[in-house]
Amino acid sequence: MIKVIKGTAFSSLTKQDVEILENHLFCINDEGFIARRISPNEADYETVIRQAQKNANFLELTQGQYLLPGFVDLHIHAPQWAQTGTALDLPLYEWLNTYTFPLEAKFSDISFAKKTYSHLVDTLLANGTTTALYFATIHEEASYLLAEICAKKGQRGLVGKVVMDEPSQNPEFYRDQSLDEALAGTERFIKRVQLLNNTTKQGVYPVVTPRFVPSCTTEALSGLGKIAAQYDVHITSHCSESDWAHDHVKERFGINDAQVLDGFGLLTEKAIMAHSNFLSDDDAETYLRQGTAIAHCPISNAYFANSVIPIKHFSEMGVEIALGTDLSAGYDPSIYSAIRQAVISSRMLEDGVDTSKQASERGRANSRITVNEAFYFATAGGGESISLPVGRLAETYAFDAQIIDTQITDASMPIFDGFNSLEDIFQKILYMTQRHNIVAVFVQGEQLK
Repeated sequence: MIKVIKGTAFSSLTKQDVEILENHLFCINDEGFIARRISPNEADYETVIRQAQKNANFLELTQGQYLLPGFVDLHIHAPQWAQTGTALDLPLYEWLNTYTFPLEAKFSDISFAKKTYSHLVDTLLANGTTTALYFATIHEEASYLLAEICAKKGQRGLVGKVVMDEPSQNPEFYRDQSLDEALAGTERFIKRVQLLNNTTKQGVYPVVTPRFVPSCTTEALSGLGKIAAQYDVHITSHCSESDWAHDHVKERFGINDAQVLDGFGLLTEKAIMAHSNFLSDDDAETYLRQGTAIAHCPISNAYFANSVIPIKHFSEMGVEIALGTDLSAGYDPSIYSAIRQAVISSRMLEDGVDTSKQASERGRANSRITVNEAFYFATAGGGESISLPVGRLAETYAFDAQIIDTQITDASMPIFDGFNSLEDIFQKILYMTQRHNIVAVFVQGEQLK
């Protein structure tokens, strides 16, 4: 049965242009896709409303409510949710070994995994994240449990069982104990999640997940590339995140991360590489040629990347860009914060930070992005990066959406009749939305909040 939702919505047309869909109807079919979008000037607009009301299948947004696409978060370390908001003052290598690896090792305990992952998925949905790409851990059962939780709670999840088998870079208490175990476990995990996907409306997907080049043996990287090709699945990893990681790979292989990953078949149309701060233009051209996307994580980059990525430059080259919270190196589960920080970081890159230099010498020209671009990366760009029809409130796309109430008690926004245009209201929503403002969330046409 067709569901009909009436309201004013915002959705990306291009990186720079946002559609303002004032008082449109969104007709959602049984499969959860937008079958039709109807503007008020179309002849059957009122007829469709009356028929939907007659069938008790009609939802009209109230004054001050607006519809946005659900957000796509393409870099989340699910087990690290338990340490979010702590230890962000440490260098990356020390942070991993002192805090992160001991925590992730605990996910051999299924009860601990269930408690953590359930809380995380609920939190992300409440913050408007309808599609999430997760790093899990090396543990097959806990990783599969995360996929099951996504399926049960209604979130579109892409889940990776992590591979990290290099003895010199991973502690003995937390690493794959053999190459065969790492590869066989990945293959079993893929098959199990693909079966789960057959019974999941919104979709859950297995992801081949080498943690990053330093953590994997050459044989593991080669084997994972072959597995990804055999099963035609998504791939994710970190690429050139920090000075340490980037320089470590160059010393080991004599080339940059991107070229190493490409050589092992790990850069594809279904690959999403987190960070990518230190890509050369040649690396970016490799991404472009292979269809690989960057998961831009502006908050965690401020803590661990030692740089500001020239995201505008890579976007203008044509590389696909999405956003990631990078929990827990990023402290906030809300993509709204990632949108804001993406804009802020780009402006700091363009303007520069060293006040001892003249303004003309202080920054990198043409580096700032607009909030419209950041919104695109969080929605349509995310959908394109994973090659799924999500991220737009457009016909043939999944109805993944969030209703924002700008007038809700304790979180009302300064919007005044006759003063703020719809363009203004859109920007206020992106800059000022809190979790309280998100009063409903839909995934594949199903209302979850």
